[in-house]
Amino acid sequence: MQISFGALAGLIAAIAFLVLVLFTIPTLHHLSKTLQEAEKTVQLTNDSVEKLSSDVDGLLKQTSSLLDKTDALLADVNGKMETIEPVVQAAADLGQSVSDINESSKKMINKVSNAHFTRTGMITSVITSAFARHFRRKGQD
Repeated sequence: MQISFGALAGLIAAIAFLVLVLFTIPTLHHLSKTLQEAEKTVQLTNDSVEKLSSDVDGLLKQTSSLLDKTDALLADVNGKMETIEPVVQAAADLGQSVSDINESSKKMINKVSNAHFTRTGMITSVITSAFARHFRRKGQD
């Protein structure tokens, strides 16, 4: 039995193809396992994203509720501040008036302590004070 060159070439090609298939099978098997692991990873990622999405939705609802309450509280505080503002202004005005009275008292004490109360000086002080009172009552200062 003689084999021709064409048959020998076909036999060699068939053996080469068989060797190629035998070496490709483990690679394809490994690739299949890798794809299965990738599919599991993608599924796990999808589940995590869904859970995270639902958690974020809940957080956004709570944040919205908190912002609504904060707005209401701020409006209430602003209303109360408007109510208290005249009281604070009156207290500031009162403080200024007390400060003015203290300043006037110091000036009067300095004048009185520096004045020599002689008989003529006392009479002059009484007359000046009476005239000043009289003019103040008439609106002439």
